[in-house]
Amino acid sequence: MRNVNAAEAAGLLAQKDRILILTHRNPDGDTLGSGFALLHALQHLGKTARVVCNDAIPPKYDYMRKGITEQVFEASFVVAVDIADTKLLGAKLCEAYGGRVDLCIDHHLSNTKYADALFLEECAATCELIYRVIQALGVEITPEIADCIYTGLSTDTGCFRYSNVTPETLELAAEMLRKGADFDEINRVMFETKTKTYLKLEALVLDALELQFNGCCAMVVITQEMFRKSGSNESECDGIASLPRKIEGVEVGLTLREREDGSYKVSVRTYAPYDASRICAKLGGGGHARAAGCEIEAGALEAGKNRLLDAVRSELETP
Repeated sequence: MRNVNAAEAAGLLAQKDRILILTHRNPDGDTLGSGFALLHALQHLGKTARVVCNDAIPPKYDYMRKGITEQVFEASFVVAVDIADTKLLGAKLCEAYGGRVDLCIDHHLSNTKYADALFLEECAATCELIYRVIQALGVEITPEIADCIYTGLSTDTGCFRYSNVTPETLELAAEMLRKGADFDEINRVMFETKTKTYLKLEALVLDALELQFNGCCAMVVITQEMFRKSGSNESECDGIASLPRKIEGVEVGLTLREREDGSYKVSVRTYAPYDASRICAKLGGGGHARAAGCEIEAGALEAGKNRLLDAVRSELETP
């Protein structure tokens, strides 16, 4: 593994063709925004490229495909975007490409350095780094690229409300508006529109919410049974991870989401000075100071919850 900067990452891409761009499972706005922004840029250069995901891409992101030529080919160069660990690829993509990632572009300091080349910097969203790579490729930012980059910036910052926002984040968002990003429609779709099935799921989740440590920690568990009752699914869970932390007095919010195989994806959100990545590291995960994640194996929910709460207790007691 070698560390590279934006110019070096662009140099690698410029030399290659038949480029496969990997996004993480349960895709969000940053991994998809990064992947499709880079895809637009590469196709603008006449390269053969495509974005793939282990899971179905939610329809609300369909606008990112505008102007994309769908291509099928045998990959000769593999890029991972916004993926800190190959296990986040999902089973199918991990088996196919986990050992052959040529370049990773990521903003998670917990990155396991699995790629041959790594462009890694901590910032609000991986889309910030993708923008710099596209600049280094010499590609003009089109409205389609601006839509993708704005989506990654806005979704990974809670519409610019989270503490990971920097002056550079806001300056880049403004630049995307100047380049034609349809920001009002993106904001409406991402932050103002909830499906009826999501509302049913949210009601079930909040009804089962638990408060711990004198109200300093709130935990919700989303089960497959809740999905069945509500008609919802994992693709609609993006907003739920932030719900527990919105309760007055809560410093640490925990969301446990059951997958079809019985395992659980854990999302941890914190307020300063508590560190979500330290909590998740004790369960083999990682991420950022205010937002991180880990996993609980199938059949180990109660033991996993106890380990998670022990990690939260330790963090709350840290001077």
